[in-house]
Amino acid sequence: MNDSPTRVFIVDDHPLVREWLSNLLGQSDKNLFVCGFADNAIGGLEAMRQSAPHVAIIDLSLRNSSGLDLIRDLGEQLPNVRVVVLSMHEEMIYVERAFRVGAKGYVTKRESTEQIVEAVCEVASGRVYANHAMLSRLTERMISRPREGSVEQLSAREFEVFTRLGSGQGTRRIADELNVSIKTVQAYCSRIKEKLGHGDANELVRDAIRWVDRNDKVC
Repeated sequence: MNDSPTRVFIVDDHPLVREWLSNLLGQSDKNLFVCGFADNAIGGLEAMRQSAPHVAIIDLSLRNSSGLDLIRDLGEQLPNVRVVVLSMHEEMIYVERAFRVGAKGYVTKRESTEQIVEAVCEVASGRVYANHAMLSRLTERMISRPREGSVEQLSAREFEVFTRLGSGQGTRRIADELNVSIKTVQAYCSRIKEKLGHGDANELVRDAIRWVDRNDKVC
């Protein structure tokens, strides 16, 4: 890393988290400079085109948008921006999907402030970061085949629809927030039902609610 500051952009839909992260990075390492903020994917992508950060810290759960989609879009449009995910989700399916779409680091909001700063510095230096236990579990998942009928079989967009159903969103709201048609969401639901072996939409929604409830408790 050269002597110029590492420019960091923060995407999180909670103002207090953005302020806390900015103060944390500025006080912990004089080489880290927060160059901008956003609370959603579209605004974040546009702002990063202007501010040219080296590292983006991204939450997976954003207002009216998906952090996973933003990471994927960054990889396609701004490939020099390296991503650290900072999320409440500790469930490995979120970790795996974040790395698959292009994240270089993953830290949970329950980890220490030192680990968050370390993650940003490691990723800025060109390395990949996650805690040891997370990397071990991620490796195990990468080399094993997903169980038939498990959520791991879902594509990134199917998983997004599944978790939104489990959070109580209807198809119209999901369509609006993902900027797709209701028919497209219904098509995703049909594929999810087939992959998970559900007989009807009610069974799918019940399973999604149970899954989200179970994993929110874990997180």
